[in-house]
Amino acid sequence: MGIPRATARIILVDPEDRVLLFRFRPPLPFEEVTGWLTPGGGLDPGETPAAGAVRELFEETGYRVDPARLSPVVAVSAGPWTADDGTDYDATDSYFFLRADAFEVDISGHQEVERDALSGHRWWPLPELRETPDRVFPLGLAALLERLLRDDLPAEPVRLPWR
Repeated sequence: MGIPRATARIILVDPEDRVLLFRFRPPLPFEEVTGWLTPGGGLDPGETPAAGAVRELFEETGYRVDPARLSPVVAVSAGPWTADDGTDYDATDSYFFLRADAFEVDISGHQEVERDALSGHRWWPLPELRETPDRVFPLGLAALLERLLRDDLPAEPVRLPWR
């Protein structure tokens, strides 16, 4: 068993219904050389998931938002992964949905770990997200995003596969 690690992530959509994803190198047990993931990260001690999500969003994108603007948690994914230093984690990722105003992504707030892990970002339209051969995290994001773009928020968080 690994160290429990709760994260909060945001499925962030711009006015053109494109979702923001960051390019990264997935950790073990994933075998892909590169993948894409939503903004977000680990919660600080005592931090609520919504507070952690908006803190991470600001650090990673420069976009500041009140936690009250977030949807309820729309999805959860959980499973093991291994950090570069060999530390094993048992992650539980909670995903919020947010429609954002147009803005320029500002990565100047990235912490060292984010500068090391993230190698770019882009806004993805749903058709491209559906068709990409790249691994996108969370798995099942395209189908969930299609639902969210119709303003069909799930009554309970959707369980997305880890692998």
